[in-house]
Amino acid sequence: MTAEVESAQRRAAAAQSALHARHLTPLGGRVPCTRIGRPAWPMPGRPLSRERLTMSWNYWWQAHLADALVDAVIHRDDRVAADRLGQLFRGIRIRNLGRWTNAYYDDMAWLGLAAERTARRTRTRPDRSPVARLLAARMHRAWSPELGGGIPWRTTDTFFNTPANGPAAILLARTGDAARAAAMTDWLHERLLLPSGLIADGFWLRADGRIDRVDSVYTYCQGVALGAELEVYRRTREAHRLDRIDALLSATAERLAPAGVIVGAGGGDGGLFGGVLARYLALVATDLPGDDARTASIRDRAGRIVTASADAAWAGRAEHDGLPVFSADWTRPAVVPDDGGDAAHFSGGAVRSSAVPERDLSVQIGATMLAEAAVAVTIGSPEHIVSSID
Repeated sequence: MTAEVESAQRRAAAAQSALHARHLTPLGGRVPCTRIGRPAWPMPGRPLSRERLTMSWNYWWQAHLADALVDAVIHRDDRVAADRLGQLFRGIRIRNLGRWTNAYYDDMAWLGLAAERTARRTRTRPDRSPVARLLAARMHRAWSPELGGGIPWRTTDTFFNTPANGPAAILLARTGDAARAAAMTDWLHERLLLPSGLIADGFWLRADGRIDRVDSVYTYCQGVALGAELEVYRRTREAHRLDRIDALLSATAERLAPAGVIVGAGGGDGGLFGGVLARYLALVATDLPGDDARTASIRDRAGRIVTASADAAWAGRAEHDGLPVFSADWTRPAVVPDDGGDAAHFSGGAVRSSAVPERDLSVQIGATMLAEAAVAVTIGSPEHIVSSID
């Protein structure tokens, strides 16, 4: 094992250990054979206090926590992570009142991706395959071209956005619906590509037929657009899809990693944004097919953003009880949070940051995703070494 590989693996293992120690707990603190991700560390209030009992559990954070545990199993054959993965899925289902679904298509797409990877990559939970199929079927049925979509953000809205369509397209491609995945990537490119070369957040279709664009730019939107295009390109080898990957990577590097490090997005839901981009940049680096100079260059450029961001996040970490605390902004030093100030809270369909963003589970998952993405790039570990669910 080279020093570079050993360092990447050590950092990722330390990040995982911090998640286990601070955030992974039995559901309700006591339900046997379950785990759930505590949304904050330290938690607010005392056990059974109103502050603690009313904290949202944040379904999509749990989905990314599961995906991060899958990485630990793949990269280091981590048996503790494998056990926790099964317990986490059990905890999610019980906490979600016995269902895998909810009202948000982006949430369901993320959990579907975690379930699909669990079934395909870990071989520890083959029963996750039906979960992926169930959630993929929801994505397929939500396609709404008559409304201008795309699939909507949630079941009660006509907001069509990248955070729902991007992961849904990846899930559909990985579960055998490549035609719909291709249509979704085309929709993203045709409807949400900005003059900057980046992908916008989405648009509202109003009752009177007006379209109100939301041209906000987020790192995770670029990540899922890259991931979706890559999944379709692997299956079609259509040249225009490689062109899109190349152009979007260039725009992302220039505008969202201007110093080679992915920009931060704060705490709350934003704590996951950089980690999502890192995951799919790593996917480009490890899984983009082709032996020519251009594809080699694309892979190298994507991988360098991941490893430079991981180096910066590690350099800026704080430590508490011998375990890392990562910053919400990988270009700045981390702050060790305490139990004072406001904790993250759900408002208007999104989770707002804690007063100290390092307190948020999302921030620590995002950094762990980055560390595992750096492992994938460093050891050259492709995602698609095992065939997808048939």
